[in-house]
Amino acid sequence: MSDIMNVTVSELAEDAVILDVREDYEWEAGHIAGALHIPLEQLPARLEELDPDVDVNVICRTGGRSFRAATWLSENGYSAFNVIGGMGAWFEAEKPMTNENGETPRVL
Repeated sequence: MSDIMNVTVSELAEDAVILDVREDYEWEAGHIAGALHIPLEQLPARLEELDPDVDVNVICRTGGRSFRAATWLSENGYSAFNVIGGMGAWFEAEKPMTNENGETPRVL
């Protein structure tokens, strides 16, 4: 049984710290404004970019990678929450997304 806490997109506070662990091409298609982007495989090398004293809500496309990342972060002393349903759930909830390519943001 996992001790990882899960959170839905509707439960996220407006000022929640969000860590997006998707690949670069997924991020570039659309992401949450203000989210920190660290692809899953880069997380161990970039751990210092996270504040261990702040809750981090981890998101990916559907929830698998974010669950693995939240588990690893928790095992390394961070307070991490897995965002259930990922960016798919974010998009379905009609939450705002952005990108830097001028196209309509989307989830890949």
